[in-house]
Amino acid sequence: MRYPRSPMTGAPVLVMIALVAMLRASGCTAPAVDPGAPLDRFTAHLDVHVPQLMDRYAVPGATLALVRDGAVAWTSAYGYADRERNRPMMVDAVFRVESISKPVTAWGVMRLVEEGRIDLDAPAARYLDGFALPDADDAARPITVRHLLSNSAGLPLGPVGPDAEYAPGQPMPSLQDYLALSARRVQAPGAGFIYSNVGFNTLELLVEAVTGRDFAAYMADEVLRPLGMDRARFGGAEPLHAAMPLGYERDGTPVPPYVYPALAAGGLLATVEDIARFVAAERVTSDPQAPSDTTNRAVLTPARIRALHQPQVEIGGLFGVVADAYGLGHFIETLPGGQRAVWHGGQGHGWMTHFHAVPATGDGIVILTNSERSWPLMARVLRDWSQWSGGGAVQFSRIVHATTALWGLVGLIALTALGQAIRLGRGWWRGRRRWAPLARTARFARGLQAAMAIGVIAALAWSLAQPYLFVTSIFPIAAPWAGITLLVGALVLALSALLPRRAP
Repeated sequence: MRYPRSPMTGAPVLVMIALVAMLRASGCTAPAVDPGAPLDRFTAHLDVHVPQLMDRYAVPGATLALVRDGAVAWTSAYGYADRERNRPMMVDAVFRVESISKPVTAWGVMRLVEEGRIDLDAPAARYLDGFALPDADDAARPITVRHLLSNSAGLPLGPVGPDAEYAPGQPMPSLQDYLALSARRVQAPGAGFIYSNVGFNTLELLVEAVTGRDFAAYMADEVLRPLGMDRARFGGAEPLHAAMPLGYERDGTPVPPYVYPALAAGGLLATVEDIARFVAAERVTSDPQAPSDTTNRAVLTPARIRALHQPQVEIGGLFGVVADAYGLGHFIETLPGGQRAVWHGGQGHGWMTHFHAVPATGDGIVILTNSERSWPLMARVLRDWSQWSGGGAVQFSRIVHATTALWGLVGLIALTALGQAIRLGRGWWRGRRRWAPLARTARFARGLQAAMAIGVIAALAWSLAQPYLFVTSIFPIAAPWAGITLLVGALVLALSALLPRRAP
């Protein structure tokens, strides 16, 4: 006797079981964090959770810091500075903080504004000592200093990764020559947001022209030392290379030391405490008449700090998923509780870094890692921090949900492909399908299947040929599995086209 199948048996159950297993594998669950819990309870949570995340995502080392009420409250180090030599990570390790350099550079430029030596809305060419920006023939729409600081100058990203790196001691182009290679207009100034290393490196040239000083020396004297960032420096990495952590590529390959010809966009070297002191200095109360009670007044007045945090240009595209706008050297978002948060991250060859700050409360977090696989780790730590600090989930934590969704999609594609492969095999075994690529049966549908399969395989081949893909940094584990399942799905589609049903 054949009994009717329950709706909760068979393929649907297998789909649910597989999806649950994949979601667990993605690490979408985490210990609960009590909002407003004592500092020591939250740091105990981090001491357990961060090593677990590092193990899950194969991140060799990390340093973290917490800022409370405008002061550095806690720092810690995890994992390895050099995995091959078992050298442990230390809290005083000097990292390449990469694009966290940009908000620090913005402070240096704003100090010149405060001194009356630069006008934010003046054409930047006025201060560049003859260096020709790509807007030289358009006097009606010049690139201003504000455009450069807000990533709205219409300049491109510029060279990244190995294309921007030089071995220590290797001859490098001058700053002007380096900028001349990539300073071109890709859209009109003020037309929208384009994340641009070229724009910030142009500010380095501007600072040197206005002050008559070396950029690194100016920043050390006017910003870094006054804020207590005692081990931070722009450039000058050569004496530090032996003691610095090694950076690691996505596949775990160590990255040899390198230097940049330009510093303002990504050349800052600093410890986690240095960046935490910078985050503490970002504190400024919501009352425009209230004085700041941190060391930031040694560099900027509260009004100037607020100006850095004011939205200048809305952000769309991928950046728009994790930020609402860009200010002057800062990404900006409004938290669910209504408070404004500012942040910046950094990514270089072998390094990933991030800070988040709530200027009105003086709360902040810094995460520095020596791996290109760290975005999911950062997203989960930021989710826990924002839950604990009480401001509401930061937008960067959306990466957690995106990772979960991607794993669900991977499971769905894999199970769909498996089901179709079983049907094809069963049809072949029972003689219902035959090898007939040129058969006229369902020619249009089969042609569409073949075209889709070829398109997916071509896209995967293209992605494998790229030296860098944004998606693999965001999803270092899920993205390769997505590629595998798409390849399997494409092959099954191709087989479906090549094995038509026999005519009745």
